[in-house]
Amino acid sequence: MVGQGLVASLARPGGNITGISILATELDGKRQEILMEMVPAARRMAVLADAHTVSSSNMRSLQEAASARGVELVIRTVERPERIVPEIEEARRAGAEALNVLASPILHARRLDIFERTAALRLPAMYQSPEFAEEGGLIGYGPRITLMFRQLARQLAKVFSGEKASDVPVEQPTTFELAINLQAAKGIGFEVPPSLVLRADKVIE
Repeated sequence: MVGQGLVASLARPGGNITGISILATELDGKRQEILMEMVPAARRMAVLADAHTVSSSNMRSLQEAASARGVELVIRTVERPERIVPEIEEARRAGAEALNVLASPILHARRLDIFERTAALRLPAMYQSPEFAEEGGLIGYGPRITLMFRQLARQLAKVFSGEKASDVPVEQPTTFELAINLQAAKGIGFEVPPSLVLRADKVIE
């Protein structure tokens, strides 16, 4: 929110804006690392990103990090929801052996379509929160969306009680969870490395 100029600082937002920072961009690299650990033999991976929220600098960072590990990163961006499934298929045809689904309202809203298509293509995919794994995705890492809504509710209560939005600090998540769905893994004939399963905060069997 600071980088995009929405607030002056997290502690003192200024203006009429406050809210929750989900650290979407900051966690993209961590999710990519976990995905590479999950599919260590992969030499080509893909990123599925929302064209309206993606930043070129973040994509460069992800590509450089992947290249340092000997992995080629294919970037697939979507401008409209109906392009999500075709872009996943294109990534698979291009040889992607794993997919990192970046945080986005559009991709979140169409997550069930993504689960279905990646499963049909037997494509291991990483998602932005543990709830995605609980709903049928293979693996998710990040803050719980439900907890973030609770944080937001507390902020709204402060504003409704008379505090100025400019004086209510922007909150950030402090707890991050790794969830792995072994049922989803079995469905695509994929074996999650035991070391990663042991590290998971939640395993769906």
